[in-house]
Amino acid sequence: MVGPSGSGKSTLALALAGLIPHDIPGQCIGWLEVDGIDTAGGLADIRGRVGLVFQDPDRQIVMERVEDDVAFGLENRAWPREAMVDRVPEALGEVGLAGFQRRRPNGLSGGEQQRLALSGVLAPRPGILVLDEPTANLDPPASAAMLDRLAGLRERRLTTLVLVEHRSDAAWRLADQVLALGADGRPIDIGPPQAVLERSGSAMHAAGIWLPAGDPRWAASGADPAPPLPTTPVGIPIAEAYDIWFGYERGRPVLRDVDLAVTPAERIALTGLNGSGKSTLGRLMVGLLRPDRGTVRLGRRDPARLRSTNLARIAGYVFQDPERQFLTGTVAEEVNLGLRRPERARVPELMDRLGLPLDRFGDRSPYRLSGGEQRRLSIACVLTRRPKLLVLDEPTFGQDRHGYEGLLAILRERVEDGAAIVMATHDERLVADLAERRVTLAGGRLTADAPVG
Repeated sequence: MVGPSGSGKSTLALALAGLIPHDIPGQCIGWLEVDGIDTAGGLADIRGRVGLVFQDPDRQIVMERVEDDVAFGLENRAWPREAMVDRVPEALGEVGLAGFQRRRPNGLSGGEQQRLALSGVLAPRPGILVLDEPTANLDPPASAAMLDRLAGLRERRLTTLVLVEHRSDAAWRLADQVLALGADGRPIDIGPPQAVLERSGSAMHAAGIWLPAGDPRWAASGADPAPPLPTTPVGIPIAEAYDIWFGYERGRPVLRDVDLAVTPAERIALTGLNGSGKSTLGRLMVGLLRPDRGTVRLGRRDPARLRSTNLARIAGYVFQDPERQFLTGTVAEEVNLGLRRPERARVPELMDRLGLPLDRFGDRSPYRLSGGEQRRLSIACVLTRRPKLLVLDEPTFGQDRHGYEGLLAILRERVEDGAAIVMATHDERLVADLAERRVTLAGGRLTADAPVG
């Protein structure tokens, strides 16, 4: 299932799993059958047949230990204890989390949490598996392994797969049928992948849907190429970290002996496998965490000791999970929260450019936006203050092509105005389009620091 951000992909996924209309209210017209069952009626029967992996793994991780979280769904289905003891480590191994049984989910990286959520859904062996952006937070090896596992399920016909995915190269090779939705939520086309491309490729491209890169008709984005950004001159760092050690649990350091300096207008990509410490380093740089050992300086000051109002105008941080930073009931309130009058004046144009015009989105709840729209809103809330340092955790998560290009243009402008950007990302397209320096982490240590290209 493909479509631009906000086209209804996640909503349809929720309906297939029976959460709509039972747990999530709304106006429903028409009917939907899953495995011969009307979803408006037999909820228990639907949940016994359908496994759903949410776009945001935090929404379905409920226990304090990894093994307990995987066992939770099995307990609800009355599995015998002996069967659960065998199945839990097996299900964790299927997603690359062997040996994680006693770990705490809140100490896992975003990608590891995503794999944990999948493990819990796979454990009872559902007949229908619905996955909403399952590779969005995964590093390239983990993403490839995930797709191989899904391909294996498909080949062995162990389950029916319904895959919501912006990464069209991933979705296309797994699909027997492609449903392409337009921005208005209506189908553009449905059918075998190649037939859909041939019939409706132009309409899908115009809607902002990422199409397979191997097809030369859709290899170009359609946007005019941006001029190259200049190489950042050496200057006084805006942010510095020296000999940083940090761990969420005693005796289990996430970062070890890390040094990093960021100068104005610099563009740094933090790369590495899931769990390597990228998000943690970003949070330390802006004072959201304090190191167990070592020194962090932001503008030569300790960021943890800065007042929040001053800190927000020096450094801005965008979480991997956008919902973590929403505080109000509407989009308009959220993006204007705490702004001075000159900053408020910039909001309407910024929201237009990010595809969230206030005349359409201003009165909506941030929690009712699509994943891609939530991501752009969280970035807008930081951009309005024009901080000197932007730290972005997976900024292109859930973005269609239009959203990606709009965000890229705005970030390039901020660099031209002197802002430094540090982005933790698995998106190699973004690294190539924006970064000039790649800092690689592995096992909590900085293992490489070199120019991009």
